[in-house]
Amino acid sequence: MANNTADHPPGNSVAEGGHDGDFGISMEELKALMELRSAEAVGRIQECHGDVQAICRQLKTSPIEGLSGNPTDLEKRHAAFGKNFIPPKKPKTFLQLVWEALQDVTLIILEIAAIISLGLSFYHPPGGNAEACGQAAGGVEDEGEAQAGWIEGAAILFSVIIVVLVTAFNDWSKEKQFRGLQSRIEQEQKFTVIRKGQVIQIPVAEIVVGDIAQIKYGDLLPADGILIQGNDLKLDESSLTGESDQVRKSLDKDPMLLSGTHVMEGSGRMVVSAVGLNSQTGIIFTLLGSGEHDDEKKVKKAKTQDGIALEIQPLKSDEATESEEKEEVKQVKKVNVTKKEKSVLQGKLTRLAVQIGKAGLFMSALTVIILILYFVIDTFAVKGLSWTAECTPIYIQYFVKFFIIGVTVLVVAVPEGLPLAVTISLAYSVKKMMKDNNLVRHLDACETMGNATAICSDKTGTLTMNRMTVVQAYVGDKHHKKVPEPDDINPGTLDTLINSISVNSAYTTKILSPEKEGGLPRHVGNKTECALLGLVLDLKRDYQPIRDEIPEEKMYKVYTFNSSRKSMSTVLQNADGGFRMYSKGASEIVLRKCSRILDAQGQPRVFKPKDRDEMVKQVIEPMACDGLRTICVAYRDFPTEAGEPNWDNENDILNELTCIAVVGIEDPVRPEVPAAIAKCQRAGITVRMVTGDNINTARAIATKCGILLPGEDFTCLEGKEFNQQIRNDKGEVEQDRLDKVWPKLRVLARSSPTDKHTLVKGIIDSTVGETRQVVAVTGDGTNDGPALKKADVGFAMGIAGTDVAKEASDIILTDDNFTSIVKAVMWGRNVYDSISKFLQFQLTVNVVAVIVAFTGACITQDSPLKAVQMLWVNLIMDTLASLALATEPPTESLLLRKPYGRDKPLISRTMMKNILGHAVFQLIIIFTLLFAGENFFDIDSGRNAPLHSPPSEHYTIVFNVFVMMQLFNEINARKIHGERNVFEGVYKNPIFCSVVLGTFALQIIIVQFGGKPFSCAPLTVDQWLWCVFVGMGELLWGQLISAIPTHHLKFLKEAGHGITKEEIHKEELTEDTDEIDHAEMELRRGQILWFRGLNRIQTQMDVVYTFQTGQAAVPGALRRQPSVVSQHNDATAAKTLSSPTHVGLSSSSSLTNSAGAPPPAAASSSAAGN
Repeated sequence: MANNTADHPPGNSVAEGGHDGDFGISMEELKALMELRSAEAVGRIQECHGDVQAICRQLKTSPIEGLSGNPTDLEKRHAAFGKNFIPPKKPKTFLQLVWEALQDVTLIILEIAAIISLGLSFYHPPGGNAEACGQAAGGVEDEGEAQAGWIEGAAILFSVIIVVLVTAFNDWSKEKQFRGLQSRIEQEQKFTVIRKGQVIQIPVAEIVVGDIAQIKYGDLLPADGILIQGNDLKLDESSLTGESDQVRKSLDKDPMLLSGTHVMEGSGRMVVSAVGLNSQTGIIFTLLGSGEHDDEKKVKKAKTQDGIALEIQPLKSDEATESEEKEEVKQVKKVNVTKKEKSVLQGKLTRLAVQIGKAGLFMSALTVIILILYFVIDTFAVKGLSWTAECTPIYIQYFVKFFIIGVTVLVVAVPEGLPLAVTISLAYSVKKMMKDNNLVRHLDACETMGNATAICSDKTGTLTMNRMTVVQAYVGDKHHKKVPEPDDINPGTLDTLINSISVNSAYTTKILSPEKEGGLPRHVGNKTECALLGLVLDLKRDYQPIRDEIPEEKMYKVYTFNSSRKSMSTVLQNADGGFRMYSKGASEIVLRKCSRILDAQGQPRVFKPKDRDEMVKQVIEPMACDGLRTICVAYRDFPTEAGEPNWDNENDILNELTCIAVVGIEDPVRPEVPAAIAKCQRAGITVRMVTGDNINTARAIATKCGILLPGEDFTCLEGKEFNQQIRNDKGEVEQDRLDKVWPKLRVLARSSPTDKHTLVKGIIDSTVGETRQVVAVTGDGTNDGPALKKADVGFAMGIAGTDVAKEASDIILTDDNFTSIVKAVMWGRNVYDSISKFLQFQLTVNVVAVIVAFTGACITQDSPLKAVQMLWVNLIMDTLASLALATEPPTESLLLRKPYGRDKPLISRTMMKNILGHAVFQLIIIFTLLFAGENFFDIDSGRNAPLHSPPSEHYTIVFNVFVMMQLFNEINARKIHGERNVFEGVYKNPIFCSVVLGTFALQIIIVQFGGKPFSCAPLTVDQWLWCVFVGMGELLWGQLISAIPTHHLKFLKEAGHGITKEEIHKEELTEDTDEIDHAEMELRRGQILWFRGLNRIQTQMDVVYTFQTGQAAVPGALRRQPSVVSQHNDATAAKTLSSPTHVGLSSSSSLTNSAGAPPPAAASSSAAGN
């Protein structure tokens, strides 16, 4: 193609005026053009415009130079064709979040009870004989006291308002944080365009119509475009069409490139023709957005899980192209919940929450029943009074009071602070992990990582530095142990070698001068090609003049590198009409196709299979054993006489090659990796290397890293051998066979993406060993998508990773470094421990408060801790404690223990010992104070006080001591493995210190000035000192408890188990229904009260709680609004590969729009979040 710069004005020539008229083509014409496909589109372009070059002229851009980047020109393009930006869904307002928080059933019950109480307190029965109502009316000393009856109701309402505001504020800040994270992910997404003849990377949002974009393997197209020039280009358009086959793109057959599709092979250039809402994906979003409310919800999900400005479109991954996956799709019949389970912690919390909820419900019901029975028997049977009309309001007031006490017990039993602790802990970790080069895309991944038992890592770039250099070469029958001098090589051979390397590589790959004086040259593009170009420079030659002489347009045919070909070839047409093809690729693969080799004189001589075997032994294996990657460079001539060969018949074309040279490329191991791998092994995590490299190279690198240790019985396999061992005669993977291979496997070399996926799936599904494995995988290539999605945690490379890999991942490593994975493990374990610390503290509070309220109510007909006090203890202390305990920074000691695994209970025996031990201490103290406290302190007893009596010092001391004990127990809760020094590192956590001191200060205010609303009477300094002293007893008692060896306490039960093996089997029988379905079944049996609280745990954990898809779980599961399953699907949405089965099922109200898009649930498969 000729350079058209001369034919039309350069890009910035539109001087003034911003109408379509300034461009030779309008937005509507372009939109209409982009809706056409293949031959139809080619016909329309020829008919209306002539050719693509003409469209470039109409758009005032140059196919070679691109736009000028002049700001006024860019503005005009924005005005005429729109911006590359899809506006986000509006976030929920604070009031909406308040309304949502008000939906909590326990809060609603409290509100109703408080309102009834308020109403009744204003009702005074007319005159009559108050005595006739028995004790109910007694004890009202004066009118003023009777008037104060409204205070309790008002105080409960007030505390409910505080709780709602705190919850709403948390949700609001969480959503804000999540949006911040999403926009950070989006800012990182850049795309390569040509402006002023320079290849630059700009953020996706800045692309305008008329830009010339360079596209390559692994890209996710950010806008619609028309192909100008392409090499062997194949796209996956399944995200728009639902068809999983790759579509070949070329100028004469199908030049239309659509946003949201993936480049699976090849490279090229396109002129951008539609952006943002006018692109094909934008049009689909507009159609969806205009649908009814239910459909809007789906759009939310389709928009990067959060409706953040969507600059990258939804994808349906290339899973369907994997034959492996096709088999799996056939097996899954009735599943509408994808196999991606809830995170380990979520599962355990759901179960624990259900158990606690049941217990709380039972206790509160029992309390109410006992109180009412006691009152009725005492009043009507013992005292023999009759129920009269004028007494009714007074009796009802008593019943309401009992009801409030019952609800209070329930409120205390339900760990309201738990979801908050989870959220704070995860959000805090995610924020801090950013600094450790982990960009977390799905919150639960951060915690799952703490349970990881296996890491399958790539070699290049993760374990090694990804800075490749040629260090050895075999050329002209001689093996040079270091890069040869140009004089050592025959001039003819040298020219062929230089030409081959310069032409047969992506022109986007370059070596630029160092940024700093004395620094290393900068490698841009494919690192292996950079090494070869480096060899050209080492041979004192330059590749740029050759590229200028042969621009990409002059290339006749390009076979780009892909994982099945493992080689790249470029065909050029000679002046005489013949052709020359240059090839390069993995040495053992390319050498197999060579029939000649250039000798020392530069003449081709015959190269037989036995010569090849000799060369493998003498040259390739020694290079590989030094840890070098070997690349073979070759060429082939097609003479004019033979006519033009059939280029589509690859097997014949890529044959009969002549070998020019074999080079050994070194990619040094990152210096910090061996230590990081040793840490993983000490932490009980197995590291496996999965690489496409030669087995000898892989083994050498694995030994340097410490993955293979001398004297240990581990295996290294090649992909081929691995498949022979795990597949049966029909070629199907058998789990039993796989189970024999993976436990010892440490290196898998020459592996295909399918092998990687098979290995990951095999390890995850395996039931060998005590616990089910939790697998983390790293990947950077497009073809790593399926493995990244299948893994429990997928890590994508931030620098070398393709868009497709990033989109399939949970965490992006911004520095591509293995040590960052170890940091992620540390943070993950820290989250888990933080939740456990909080649980240990929370459950002690709950157990004590419930027992005190229950026994107190049964013995003294009134809870010693009043409803408002309970709310203060439960909600405010929980909220603050969750903040204090969830923000503990991680320590290296976390890496000294084994992973907890999926079925290790959340509450260990040691924790159970601590909870019960402290509960016993607190109960003894409180009951002693309750029944004998007035004697110790020489004050009036507060027991059996009448209905509206003023607060007593006695009950205030009980309340105060209770809070003091919790405060000191919060310090004990910092350690969950029975450590003695509970103050260790306390100064490193300023949040903890300020929370403890802050709570103490608030408590002083409540007791001294709380008065009637908090049922508190001010205390003297002496009484205060005694309260604090008793509270400090907690610390000493904690030391006593930790001295008791846990292994003697066999009777202690653990709680909060994960999933057990039997259930895994059961789960497999029910064909992959969701992991925690049993918990949901229990829920369905009517824990209506508990329901909302559980939902909150789900919601707050997933943070994505605003985006439900409205799917039900198993058929007939409760369609509760933020369904546990639908939220879970959102959280793991970007990991969920939509299979055809999934498509049909997941869109419960399938809607297909006029653009022929699949239902949004399928189209999105949670649109790219990066």
